[in-house]
Amino acid sequence: MYYVFFTKGGKLMPIIDFHCDTIMKLMDRKHEIILKENKLNVDICKLKKANSIAQFFALFVELDMVKDPLEYCLLMVDKFYEELEKNSGDIALATNYQDFMQNMNKGTISAFLTIEEGGVLKGKIQQLRNFYKLGVRLLTLTWNFPNEIGFPNKNKEDMNKGLTCFGSEVVSEMNRLGMIIDVSHLSDGGFYDVANYSKKPFVASHSNSRTISNNSRNLTDDMIKILADSGGIMGICFEKHFLGNNELSKVCDMVAHIAHIRNVGGINCISIGSDFDGISNQGLEIKNISEIEKLSNALNKNNFSSEEIDKIFYKNAIRVIKEVL
Repeated sequence: MYYVFFTKGGKLMPIIDFHCDTIMKLMDRKHEIILKENKLNVDICKLKKANSIAQFFALFVELDMVKDPLEYCLLMVDKFYEELEKNSGDIALATNYQDFMQNMNKGTISAFLTIEEGGVLKGKIQQLRNFYKLGVRLLTLTWNFPNEIGFPNKNKEDMNKGLTCFGSEVVSEMNRLGMIIDVSHLSDGGFYDVANYSKKPFVASHSNSRTISNNSRNLTDDMIKILADSGGIMGICFEKHFLGNNELSKVCDMVAHIAHIRNVGGINCISIGSDFDGISNQGLEIKNISEIEKLSNALNKNNFSSEEIDKIFYKNAIRVIKEVL
């Protein structure tokens, strides 16, 4: 069952965004940035203006910038819950489809908690279970560094390397627990291992088409087909370098990626993964999440049907939430 959302001006497209790094920015205590309203790409006021029904918040840990990645990630968990408590009337944790539906019935935005960097587990499967108990429901297996799970797609020498033995154990345990496996940033070899090992749909939370923009962070056509066949989705990322323009993050480039992905894998594998607050604030045609309607308008002008746009903006994401969590 899907809900129709209205504003005074008529129908406003609901939105589920699979990736933002806003919690990382909130950790900067020098500037006392808060989730309710700020100058970042994502805050509660902007989410409400966008008609957001769910936002996935990443706990991003850069391994070479912290002494203890596990400890720092736990501090980020605390910050996340601190902000939810302050804003309980507007946003609430969701850990599964039932939570999401309850929040939506109340008119509350759902906050899904994720981790971007599997290295925080320190090679211990117990830590994965502990994070699950803390509410984490998606894990981006790698970022730009090798870790105990696998290798990144940043370096050519790592591109064909697959998951480690621990990495395959993580995939299996995530399937058992009901966690979403995220292959954005993962090596090509790791992608194919996830596809072979996972018994549930997996996602590339913020990745585009490598055919349209030849960047290793994007997925090849073969990967897109495999992801689609698994029932998974890929979130269109607003990073200009992944879209193919070094100067501007342009809506027309987003449409080009979406059109190609639809032709390769079908409309059911496309979602939104803005990477807001993890990408540069400079050169953004969609300056923040409140302006997401620019994308739906552009898709409409490029002959995407209302049903197709619904799937991209929220229906495909809801399906994965329901199937995996």
